[in-house]
Amino acid sequence: MEEEILKIKKEAVQQITAATAAELESLHIKFLGRKSLLAQLTARLRELPPAQKPLIGRLINETKRTIEQMLEEKSGALAKAEGEEFDLTLPALPQACGSLHPLTLVAEEIEEVFKNLGFVVAEGDEIEDEDHNFSALNIPLEHPSRDMFDTFYLEEGLHKKETQGRLLLRSHTSPAQIRVMRNLRPPLAVLVPGRVYRPDAVDATHSFMFHQIEGFAVDRDLRFSDLKGVLINFARKLFTAETQLRFRPSFFPFTEPSAEVDISCIICKGKGCTVCKGNGWLEVLGCGMIHPRVLQACGIDSKKWQGYAFGMGVERIAMLKFGIDDIRLFYNNHKKFLEQFNAF
Repeated sequence: MEEEILKIKKEAVQQITAATAAELESLHIKFLGRKSLLAQLTARLRELPPAQKPLIGRLINETKRTIEQMLEEKSGALAKAEGEEFDLTLPALPQACGSLHPLTLVAEEIEEVFKNLGFVVAEGDEIEDEDHNFSALNIPLEHPSRDMFDTFYLEEGLHKKETQGRLLLRSHTSPAQIRVMRNLRPPLAVLVPGRVYRPDAVDATHSFMFHQIEGFAVDRDLRFSDLKGVLINFARKLFTAETQLRFRPSFFPFTEPSAEVDISCIICKGKGCTVCKGNGWLEVLGCGMIHPRVLQACGIDSKKWQGYAFGMGVERIAMLKFGIDDIRLFYNNHKKFLEQFNAF
């Protein structure tokens, strides 16, 4: 067996000395792998007389160390030789420069507009309970949004302490509004960005996960005119100074009165085009005065305090701002699409 070990060592020296960088890995497997000749000899140690086992075992280990050292030295020598052949006068390879995602860019721009108006940013949990997501917002049990087909409810085992009702993935950012008003006293001016979830079929304008930004304010003697002033300022800062707003009466359980807000089409300047479907207006958000029942659910006296709230989809604003016609482009992670926003 001693002669076999010496033969393996001699063969290894010859082959490693003449090897290229591409061949070193296969030589490592050949001489040191689990099925190598040395590994086979190690397995045969049990067949030897007890007196010979220490000698042969030591010889096998020394041979392994020698081969390992030779492989390491050969690898280093090849790497050094390759480096010496490198032409340092060659121009450097171009470095790819990343940028923020378009949704992040738009969300941060929206936040900056409202921060300049005195709003502070708060974040809420994406897992909520029925009370904060529905009941405290004056959304009754029979409302269709509470149906299993319109909300992602979670398993019973995922319940945590101090929850009120079943747990779910929040369907809007409004639960954070409830938590802020229950923990802080007016006056308040708060902006809440974040992901929300609804079981919608994915198409060019819908996704089961998207981003919202909600704002609300509570103070004495707040009026709808205050809300209009804030939103006019927001639209003209985010789009153009000539942007016009239109408020259409609507209904939301958590605001009264409520309105849908349109802006004059940023493509045709209100003249009518394919983007605005010829009517010159684009819908951007919903808003209204906070319903007295919502204030009362948060322990705020609705006779002393009034509030307004508004909410918008970040994807919707980004699609209008950048002229994007398919919401799925935001999530596909296509490099060519994302590179367009490097300059923003």
